[in-house]
Amino acid sequence: MRIVPPLTAALVLAFLYAFVMERGSLMALAGVEPANAEAAAEAATPTEDAPFAVVVQRIEERELDSAVVLRGRTAASRQVEVRAQTGGLVVSEPRLRGALVSEGETLCELDSGTRNAMLAEAEARLTEARARLEEARINQQTVTRLSQEGYRAQNSTASADAAVESARAGVEAASAGIEAARTELDRLTISAPFAGVLEANSAERGSLMAVGGLCATVIRLDPMLIVGFAAESQVDRLTEGALAGARLSNGMQVTGRVTFLARSADAATRTFRVEVTVPNTDLAIRDGLSADLLVAATATRGHLVPGSALTLDDDGTLGLRLVDDTDHTIFRPVTVLRDAPQGFWVSGLPTVADVIVVGQEYVTDGVAVRVTRREQE
Repeated sequence: MRIVPPLTAALVLAFLYAFVMERGSLMALAGVEPANAEAAAEAATPTEDAPFAVVVQRIEERELDSAVVLRGRTAASRQVEVRAQTGGLVVSEPRLRGALVSEGETLCELDSGTRNAMLAEAEARLTEARARLEEARINQQTVTRLSQEGYRAQNSTASADAAVESARAGVEAASAGIEAARTELDRLTISAPFAGVLEANSAERGSLMAVGGLCATVIRLDPMLIVGFAAESQVDRLTEGALAGARLSNGMQVTGRVTFLARSADAATRTFRVEVTVPNTDLAIRDGLSADLLVAATATRGHLVPGSALTLDDDGTLGLRLVDDTDHTIFRPVTVLRDAPQGFWVSGLPTVADVIVVGQEYVTDGVAVRVTRREQE
């Protein structure tokens, strides 16, 4: 049996006992006085912790161009159902869906029936009424002259005047009848109210169209609308006339401007309608396509800070730790405006802020720190 390991262990135990239990004797043997040893120990223990070292970057507030992202869809700028104002048999050939029509172009034409005869009758009544009016005026002049010479009573003049007024009213009524007959004839031709595209075939030849019957549906695709809906927190950042871009579901990218901002929110979604008008001269944009809208918002001010500098306080509030003029730490809550390749744009900081970018996780409020500026590294 070897005795070297037990002997080594015994020597180590003896040394530890002497160092711990007989420390004073060992120090005296080494020529060090206990008083001097205590002074040395006090000198080795600092009376105040040395300041913690942090890296600080000075960041100034500046303006940033922000944008609002919306989901939307394309929509025709104008759409109308062209309906008949009178009834009749359709005598025109139907226009096929997808056909381009110009403003005032005939879409449907109805049979005139007896309307031409009604116009002729109204014109005859007007001629007769004018003749009665002329006769009443001649009679009025005769009665007036005889009354002035004393051959007729004064009340005869009043009767003649009333006859003239009655005849004049008959002329006006006959004129109105002619105008109504002509209007009825004009209503037989149903025209496009604006240039556009037929969404469906127009009424078939030979079909009977009643008052209010649908002749055709015309939509206007140039310019095209892109309709989105902004949340309550977004709508105040948008303005009419703002530049906007959109990516359609078919990959097409278009640009335009905001032409309408709703003043009243949708009752179901609590969002506000936003309309962007874009050119569509070649009619390549179809009605009803999904679109991602990027609308330029009003400029805001903020600080561009590194993402690693953001931290949380004890309550879980997102913010940044700063240093003041006396090199003590301060926590300031911030609001993230948007992200950027260099970090995050935030608001809530003073115009010029000394932000701790290294070491912010190891200090709390009011701690004195040793500052190293990033610009000085």
